Amino acid sequence: MDYANLPDLNWEFDPTAIILYGGGGHGKVLIELIRALGSYHLAGVVDDGLAVGGEVLGLPVLGGAEILPELYRRGVRLAVNGVGGIGRPETRWRVFEVLARAGFLCPALVHPAAYVERSAHLEGGVQVLPQAYISSAVKVGFGTVINAGVVVSHDCVLGRCVNLSPGALLAGGVRVEDFAQIGMGATINIGITIGRGARVGNGATVKADVPPGGVVRAGTIWPPPALSQGG
Repeated sequence: MDYANLPDLNWEFDPTAIILYGGGGHGKVLIELIRALGSYHLAGVVDDGLAVGGEVLGLPVLGGAEILPELYRRGVRLAVNGVGGIGRPETRWRVFEVLARAGFLCPALVHPAAYVERSAHLEGGVQVLPQAYISSAVKVGFGTVINAGVVVSHDCVLGRCVNLSPGALLAGGVRVEDFAQIGMGATINIGITIGRGARVGNGATVKADVPPGGVVRAGTIWPPPALSQGG
């Protein structure tokens, strides 16, 4: 690739420069989030499926994963993972691995219209979207997405690369293990554990633990009546 065609943005003098990996729907949401923060300089989009020279919400497409070493050489050290990974959290996780191998750090990002209590702890790569609320003593693992309107009540523990879809409601003391996904408007009762890689569908109500890899169908109550009665 002819790196001479990359825009000259003086990245080596700008510690706030950040790139977005993934220019799809979730990536567009993150562009708006970063612009709302006003504390980072968005240098461009890295995407393996978009044409170099194109634009995503006014940001230039710089190339695919092959451009990362050159961006690092030019002084960029920060990145944000714009791959949402709905239904395929392993895809999102692979992007984090690619970025880490190239030397990039992924900061936690919290939209100004979200609220996070001071006693909550967010690891790197966490993304908190508008109108979300994270309550007291919550722990959020690396790379987790907390979408718009989500409520995470006190003492919840979220693992790595969890995805909470818009409007999900977690009562106090809920534990969501690595790579689990919770759908839009789902309700998780107090003290419940959602197992590693489990999926809870839109609008479901969860009243008992969901095993690793388990699936709770959209609009249903877990456990089903036959299971709750031991039938």
